[in-house]
Amino acid sequence: MDEQDAMDLFKEQDPFIRGRHLVTVFHNEQNLYSVIRIRVDETNCNYEDKEAVVTGYFPQIHEQETYTFYGNFQEHPKFGLQFQAKQFQKEIPQSKQGIVQYLSSDLFNGIGKKTAERIVEHLGEQAISKIIEDPTSLDSVARLSKEKAKEIYKTLMEHQGLEQIMIKLNQVGFGPQLSMKIYQQYKDQSLDILQKNPYQLVSDIEGIGFGRADELGAKLGIVGHHPDRIKAGILYTLEQDCLSEGHVFLDGEFLLEDVKKLLQHNKREQIEYEKIATELVHLSEEGKIIFDENKRIYMPSLHFAEKGISTNLKRILAQSEYEHQFPESEFLLSLGNLEERLHVQYASSQREAIRTALMSPMLLLTGGPGTGKTTVIKGIVELYADLHGCSLDPKEYKDEPFPILLAAPTGRAAKRMSESTGLPAMTIHRLLGWNGQKSFDNDEDSQVEGKLLIVDEVSMVDTWLAHQLLKALPENIQVIFVGDEDQLPSVGPGQVLKDLLQSQVIPTVRLTDIYRQAEGSSIIELAHEIKTGRLPANIRTQQKDRSFIMCKPSQIKEAIEKVVINAKRKGYKAKDIQVLAPMYRGPAGIDVLNDTLQQIFNSNDDKSRKEIQYGDVAYRIGDKVLQLVNQPESGVFNGDIGEIVSIFYSKENTEKQDMVIVSYEGNEVTYTKQDLNQITLAYCCSIHKSQGSEFPIVILPIVKSYYRMLRRNLIYTAITRSKSFLILCGEEEALQMGVNREDDTRRQTTLYERLVTEESIVTEDNKELILSEANIDKVNPMIGMENLTPYDFV
Repeated sequence: MDEQDAMDLFKEQDPFIRGRHLVTVFHNEQNLYSVIRIRVDETNCNYEDKEAVVTGYFPQIHEQETYTFYGNFQEHPKFGLQFQAKQFQKEIPQSKQGIVQYLSSDLFNGIGKKTAERIVEHLGEQAISKIIEDPTSLDSVARLSKEKAKEIYKTLMEHQGLEQIMIKLNQVGFGPQLSMKIYQQYKDQSLDILQKNPYQLVSDIEGIGFGRADELGAKLGIVGHHPDRIKAGILYTLEQDCLSEGHVFLDGEFLLEDVKKLLQHNKREQIEYEKIATELVHLSEEGKIIFDENKRIYMPSLHFAEKGISTNLKRILAQSEYEHQFPESEFLLSLGNLEERLHVQYASSQREAIRTALMSPMLLLTGGPGTGKTTVIKGIVELYADLHGCSLDPKEYKDEPFPILLAAPTGRAAKRMSESTGLPAMTIHRLLGWNGQKSFDNDEDSQVEGKLLIVDEVSMVDTWLAHQLLKALPENIQVIFVGDEDQLPSVGPGQVLKDLLQSQVIPTVRLTDIYRQAEGSSIIELAHEIKTGRLPANIRTQQKDRSFIMCKPSQIKEAIEKVVINAKRKGYKAKDIQVLAPMYRGPAGIDVLNDTLQQIFNSNDDKSRKEIQYGDVAYRIGDKVLQLVNQPESGVFNGDIGEIVSIFYSKENTEKQDMVIVSYEGNEVTYTKQDLNQITLAYCCSIHKSQGSEFPIVILPIVKSYYRMLRRNLIYTAITRSKSFLILCGEEEALQMGVNREDDTRRQTTLYERLVTEESIVTEDNKELILSEANIDKVNPMIGMENLTPYDFV
């Protein structure tokens, strides 16, 4: 079926509207979503107006040109009747005279009427389609230079080729939005790439998974043991397993098994292990995967990130000038003065932590809630300034950088650091100058400036971020990592804090004495009991700061409603109360609870509040929302919680589109309607998203239907988010079940192994190359493995 046949088929089966473009109402350059108004020339719909509004995904429509759109008329609740286009085609002249006029128009620079006539005389009435299908057809046109021929083809592809590509993409099952993404990525090479290797879409196009690409591959005859199919299956499985399970590498034999399961759709379709292993070797030769002598297989970025962490840690630890920089007497005198000034009495473990921090290049400070980590951090900062004779007022540093850097993985954790120390703190991404394009301004070539760096909530830091941070640190900086080893590991691959603690290569102080318990905090007592795998005997007994409401899963929603309404009556606001749940679906899931809580805190029954519908959610002014992705250019990061402060409808602004304004602690961020997938309601959020935050009141539903997610570290993390009050609700048996169950998803990493070996210790005379994604291509992944064969994996 050629393009014209396809369009004829559309015309026969689908409603269409043809007309001349009058004005573009809206055009998004990012995803090409457009709203235009046309003068109607012809339609097979029951539509009699002279003009119509057309919406869809297409490039900038040129004025005064005629297009045919295929789709349906839909009644928009706000903007009225619109034609939603699924496919489109620009009308091209059909006669020789029309084609001559078209090719000699202002669209084609340097093509006069005589040149256009020669082209039409040589190629006939099908000249335009012939040029698009085969640009070399212009080579035989008399007195037409190669430069002009290229220019003609390029212009035609810009103005005509897209429609034909869209038609063919539609024929193989891609809708207009995905088709436009594919075209934006590959331009006029779209069809060529799809036909040669459709699996390339998996890594290049967001929204296309292996299954979709495999369906397309099957239509093109790429099935069974085809090398491209097996390679794509390997890369997809490796990436998905690392991202979903937190692994840095996969064992070769397990990877073979997972890839085999992915590729074998039924028992009749057998994929041999040898075939998969062969493509593993080929991918390694191409530098797309890395495997070592132990048959461990890595994504290159994770392999080099782990190696970089080890190298840079050893580089920083190699500094020796800090050990004797202050006499013991001077340190003790300053510490005594500090205790007197702050009216505190440090315990022996806290004193040891402060001393080690100031006398070592690095310190790992770990401990559970209430053990005084925040007190120690403040003590380190104050004593550092006193011993070095420097001011803690950032305003006094006009010509030089402030010597103390405070950072954390999330904005809320950074804010807590700032509040406890009185000094500026920031996210790790901001410290490193994340530019929103998967790269950082600060790296090994442009390192951060500072003398002391304290990083809190290190348990949340994954392998990629730890590598970026460490390679951006200069030689002469002291580093303190602070974290709770019993909390959930990072969402991304790796278990950096756990591996650092296990390796014992960094001076470590564990705080174990519980100070908030002395203040009567039963929440802290409960957290430490759970950490050891026990529940206190009084778990059901109401305490002054916690309680347990026994109820069935079907009663969770009602129980939470009553607790929240009661708290609201006492003056607590939405920002003070955080409901935490481990799952999104189900009667006790995050989605249902968010709907319920929004109705309590921010209902719109009288329709007096502005709201914007996005999917199943109605966002309103006053709603509590959670940021889901890093958006450093706007100063907002994954996990930040804000409030919707304004909503503007399209008719109220010059952008001609709906907009939502969210305030994150005073930082206002604007979202268009297309951007609303970056936020979600935050009255209830996942326990993972709450890491790094504290809330006055935490409500934690625990039921057996959560069983798949219930783990000791998950429950521990949720409970330790509570600052003043904790309300558990649900089934005690489910809580006990979760506390008994340790995290059995052991993450596969090699950071511990790299840290405890003697290799690659850096000296001034022998500085090992710090590898990054920028120089991956320079590395031969097969060094030392030249004799490896596919059978080594089988």
